[in-house]
Parts: sequence; C-alpha cells; structure tokens
Amino acid sequence: MSPAMTSRPPRSAAVRFGPALAVLASAALWVTAAPVPAARADTGPGAPADTTPPVKIDSSDSDLRMPEGARLAPGRVLDIKSVVETDNGDERREDTNAKVKFALQAEVLFGKDSAKLSGAASARIREIAGEIEKQKAKTVRVFGFTDNLGSSAHGDALSKKRANAVQRKLSDSLDASVNYEIRGYGEQYPIADNATEEGRKKNRRVEVSFPRTG
Repeated sequence: MSPAMTSRPPRSAAVRFGPALAVLASAALWVTAAPVPAARADTGPGAPADTTPPVKIDSSDSDLRMPEGARLAPGRVLDIKSVVETDNGDERREDTNAKVKFALQAEVLFGKDSAKLSGAASARIREIAGEIEKQKAKTVRVFGFTDNLGSSAHGDALSKKRANAVQRKLSDSLDASVNYEIRGYGEQYPIADNATEEGRKKNRRVEVSFPRTG
C-alpha cells in the first residue's frame, strides 16, 4: 500500500485548523456552559403568578427624599360633582362632597319680567326647603340671574327681587336660625349661550345652594 494511503486516526479540529480555531472552540464551550435564563411564565388567564422578585428601592436615594423643610400636603377627599337636569331643562341639581345646588329657571318660578312667585313655584321651593332641613344646613345662598337682554341695571334689579322672593318662601318652611346670603347678579355668570333663546332661558334662573353636612 502506498504510504499516502496509510490509515491514520482523525486529528482534532484544533490541530487541523490551527491554534486560532482552538481559541474559538474554547470560547464556544465557555458560552454554552453559562446558565440559560428560565422563560417567563405565561401571563394569560389561569397562568401562574409571576415569581420574579420586585425591584428593590433604596429608601436613602436622594431622588426619593423631600427637600429639607418641605412637608406633604394634607390628604383630602376629591370633590366629585353629580349633575342631574330635567328633560325640559326647567331644573338642574348639582351635588358635590361639599354642597348641594338647585338651579330653577325663571319661567318656572315667575311670569315674564315679574318677581311674583307662581303657585307651582311655591310647592317646588318647599321641596327644596325639605332638602335643606335634611342636610341641617344653617347657611343658604339664594342668587338670581338673568339673560343679557335689556339694560344691565334692569337685570341686576330684577334678579335681586327674584332672589328675595325665593328666600322669603324658603323662610316660611325653615327654622329662623338659618342665615341667608342673597345676591342679584343680573346677566353675570351665564351657564349657556345668550345668542340663542334656549341658552337665554337657562341663564334666567335662581340658584339655591347650601352645605352638605350629612
């Protein structure tokens, strides 16, 4: 047999490809020996809870500390407002954590350009007086408003007369110890657009508000 055909045992990859590959082979062995992180648990419905420990927070970190002399503001309950309005918009009630406010359209309470209460208005005001008694309120605000038609002076005077009329009717049903704040704001503080009759109708109103104590 020719010497070139003599059988020899296979040489290692490192020997066949030289020392450079030997280094790479060693590196590959070292990499595959490193621990492989476990797959995260499925987060779908019915999956087990994630057991990954929470991130540790350094309580002494300067970014988490308040500046010297600073103080936390006192805690408070958020003031949430609930608004209910009749379908025809004749009456609007607002409730918050602090107070109750009724807004009655002038057409429900009075005739046109008048401060004389109608019979139906008297009954409705007595119902509001019952709400005031329920809350045991000792301070009641009665504010009158008009639209922007006519002179400002006329609107101021009319809104004050209407507020006075509502206050007098409330006092018929409430204890004499209740204090009243009465104002006539005329066309100030509109709640709707005075450019339309629908908006002006909402702005012609008397508001009765009092603290919520219950």
